[in-house]
Amino acid sequence: MQIALELFCGVIIGFTLGLIGGGGSILAVPLMVYVVGVKNPHVAIGTSAMAVAVNALAGLVSHARQKTVKWRCAAVFAPFGVVGALVGAALGKAVDGQKLLLCFAVLMIVVGILMLRGRRNPGIAGAACNRDNMPKVMASGTATGLLSGFFGIGGGFLIVPSLVACTRMPILNAIGTSLVAVAAFGASTALSYMLSGYVDWTMGALFVFGGVVGSTLGTSAARRLAGAGGTLTTFFACVIFVVATYMIWRSLTAF
Repeated sequence: MQIALELFCGVIIGFTLGLIGGGGSILAVPLMVYVVGVKNPHVAIGTSAMAVAVNALAGLVSHARQKTVKWRCAAVFAPFGVVGALVGAALGKAVDGQKLLLCFAVLMIVVGILMLRGRRNPGIAGAACNRDNMPKVMASGTATGLLSGFFGIGGGFLIVPSLVACTRMPILNAIGTSLVAVAAFGASTALSYMLSGYVDWTMGALFVFGGVVGSTLGTSAARRLAGAGGTLTTFFACVIFVVATYMIWRSLTAF
């Protein structure tokens, strides 16, 4: 039963990564803590970072086949984010686990609100990284990586709105491009937590297996929803609000 539960959670994580380029970690951490029953939030964070990194690569393959990835932007955004993620992970491990989850949930709500405010913006189909927006992309990559490492997340739900804001690319392109950074951020964070003994490899493998299946389904769904006005963005924000509200409630009752 426990194995089936972990596989099912992995499918959910992979599906959200393929669908919205994020949400894998914002779901993985609470699923591990509140559904699977991981007692130590830092183990949940480290293990989810590893699983999300691998699942993001699976989603990236699907998006690359559909040519929704802006590779030049990814090549700039990801390296700067990795530096920030390593610094953030070192800081995050020094903070109490329950407080970390509470701060994480508050950040999720702020990002969800920002996403809803720009949901009617379709973006510019040919938008890409250029000389004018390159400094913004570098700065956003570093800042997003720092938050990603601190909270132990792949960071897709931060990366997608950051890429849209910096380059004005359509959300479907931002989702595909974000998966490069999600994989890089997750791997960096997982490495840091692994060195501190905060990765459960057996559980992580089950989440990865389920996630590969889910990511393929999510990518197909994202392509169908991308043309439906602000539907994909609205769904993205709603997922964030629901999970954040639950995390805040559980964190406050834990004190």
